[in-house]
Amino acid sequence: MKDRTLLMIPGPIEFEPAVLGALGAPTTSHVAPEFIEAFGQALERMRKVWLCPSGQPFVIAGSGTLAMDLAGANLIEPGDKALVLSTGVFGDRFEDLLTRYGAQVTVLRAPLGGTIPLEEVETTLKDGTYKLMAFTHVDTSTGVRVDPQPLGALGRKYDVLTVLDGVCSVAGEELRQEEWGIDVALTASQKAIGVPPGLALLVAGPRAMAAWRSRKTPVGNYYVDWSKWLPIMEAYEARKPSYFGTPAVNLVCALNVSLGQILNEGMEARFVRHRKLGQACQAAIGALGLSQVPTSHEYAAFTLTAPYYPENVTGQDLLPKVKVAGAILAGGLHPQIKARYFRIGHMGTTKPGDLLATIGALEAGLLGCGFKFEPGVGVAAAQRVLLG
Repeated sequence: MKDRTLLMIPGPIEFEPAVLGALGAPTTSHVAPEFIEAFGQALERMRKVWLCPSGQPFVIAGSGTLAMDLAGANLIEPGDKALVLSTGVFGDRFEDLLTRYGAQVTVLRAPLGGTIPLEEVETTLKDGTYKLMAFTHVDTSTGVRVDPQPLGALGRKYDVLTVLDGVCSVAGEELRQEEWGIDVALTASQKAIGVPPGLALLVAGPRAMAAWRSRKTPVGNYYVDWSKWLPIMEAYEARKPSYFGTPAVNLVCALNVSLGQILNEGMEARFVRHRKLGQACQAAIGALGLSQVPTSHEYAAFTLTAPYYPENVTGQDLLPKVKVAGAILAGGLHPQIKARYFRIGHMGTTKPGDLLATIGALEAGLLGCGFKFEPGVGVAAAQRVLLG
């Protein structure tokens, strides 16, 4: 397509034509047989994408923050103790959210660009009786990735519910919800799931559902109360009409198409593709002489990269030049360093050619800002990883 500018931000991402076709199709009734079939199929496919065959999927109109609210409102009662592991802005958001529902929140906050040692997490869990532990798989503000598997094991060991914020990870980063013992994994439609913004997506495992069913107080939020939505999800999956609030009909149809594409690729292949894209992008950034917000490659995300600007280069100067060269990148988000770094998204539908074109556009922008480096070095570094 002539004049195409790649959208390479960490959400919303670019979407496949078939997904956009479903979104743009004539809207049908939310109780029409064809919509009931699409919704029911989407719920079934979510279990396969999340790798959680015994989980209960929820699909509700809203953003990723609503998905966080679905977890917090239904699992927290006033006085419950909650532990939040914060690796950026969205861990801090979970602290605020859980506090609103009356939780006594303890926060372990990683140094900027770092993670929290597993030993520190375990020591904290040993010293207190926590009901819930929330953490961000990939924090979009820092590009830091945590390993969910040992955190799930700690949740089982200390009988603590684990809530994974996977807004920037689900269907991109490796996640095996049931095998790893993650009780809730949530995301939003506009990132690696590959659907335009507007759907909050969550899969709750059996322990989370049991904790919700044993509540002693009503859920403090009417719209996200699982007791309102669970009968709807169960009805659609049984291919029966039901109603609480009107679903986002076209978005749900688009979700079903995208989930089908994800499963056609295969989860193992998808994990490998995202890992290689992340490693290639970060190799390119290193070859260009730029540092990154994550302080170690060991916990740099595979769905996005967060490089610092070179000295004497600003976002106002660089990002427009990169756009002219063919790629839209995102500025910083973390308040401590917002003006010092930028973000490159490479998730969902991103192909190796998209990434190479993006690195080329970044090189053109850097050259236009007067930054000195050997032209082509970033593209070559990325290509070596992609072909390796």
